[in-house]
Amino acid sequence: MRTVFILIAVLLASCALSAQEVRIGVLSLFHPHELTVQPAAGTAIVLHGDQHAITLESNSSIGQVDIRAASSSVVVRLPGRSLRLPKVVFTSRKNESADFVLAIPGRISRHYHGKLELEVVSGLLVPIVTMDLETAVASVVAAEGLPGSPIEALKAQAVAARSYFVTGRERHKMFDFCDTTHCQFLREPPAIGTAAFNASAETRGLVIAYNAKTFAAMYTRSCGGHTRTPADVGMASGEYPYYSVECKYCRDHPARWRSQITATDAVSLRSSNESARLAVDRRLGWGAVQSDDFAMTRRGTQLVVEGVGQGHGIGLCQAGAVGMANERFNFRQILAHYYPNTKIVSVNRR
Repeated sequence: MRTVFILIAVLLASCALSAQEVRIGVLSLFHPHELTVQPAAGTAIVLHGDQHAITLESNSSIGQVDIRAASSSVVVRLPGRSLRLPKVVFTSRKNESADFVLAIPGRISRHYHGKLELEVVSGLLVPIVTMDLETAVASVVAAEGLPGSPIEALKAQAVAARSYFVTGRERHKMFDFCDTTHCQFLREPPAIGTAAFNASAETRGLVIAYNAKTFAAMYTRSCGGHTRTPADVGMASGEYPYYSVECKYCRDHPARWRSQITATDAVSLRSSNESARLAVDRRLGWGAVQSDDFAMTRRGTQLVVEGVGQGHGIGLCQAGAVGMANERFNFRQILAHYYPNTKIVSVNRR
């Protein structure tokens, strides 16, 4: 499996249209105090910190390092010794992107291809992976795409994700993007030959432009039958105005949901207000209020919240894109529907 992952990373890197890279804060939902780092099977990585350069190989005496946060320092535990460093970086032997496994012991383990940086902020480890643009896009398509999505829907997702990466930087102080839905959901790259991999490769370098300028394309899981504009949900408009367009699939197959919350939790909640919805979801979980299109009914101390759609409802509707692809629309037609008055251009010709 890890050998396949190495091949994936090499192929994705060779497909990159340019040397564009993105810095992504990973495992950010877990707020880690401790991590382990090891090279993918059959490879080596190099730990850099101050004057130290230590090689890790799976078949050597140092096949993994344990790292923990201590005050403002990174403590690296090696066989027989520990290093206390302000920051550590992991690369290949040539100081380039490497294949490695980053894990929170007992909780989660993920493969990445890129350069890993680790430092401590407010007593927590902050892992940042610098990866090439196309690796990042493929990883988002694999994580964001609905199960069983047709290839044309995934191609539309790839172009939207790439547009977001190219234009939407500076959402965080230490890195360009996080790996959550605050930016774009991202896990590890898909396997060669999968639909997500092919969708990214076949749209390589393509982005969406409005008035000859790329914009950070927003997208949603299910729009409820009609997409919304930022103003519809109390958000500021950006460089692209967005438009409310009909979504045939969601109109015919609305994603309905129902939940119960206390009146106290709902005190600031109101329909068509994205910031209020997100504030509740951050406290109660992302399934509490799934969209901005809902109504509330009081039942004793509880409020029953019933709604339709999933997400803010702006831009590309992922469910609707699947429906259009199943009706034989291609990715260009899908994007033209959900992002009216835009063009698809090459990232090298913006």
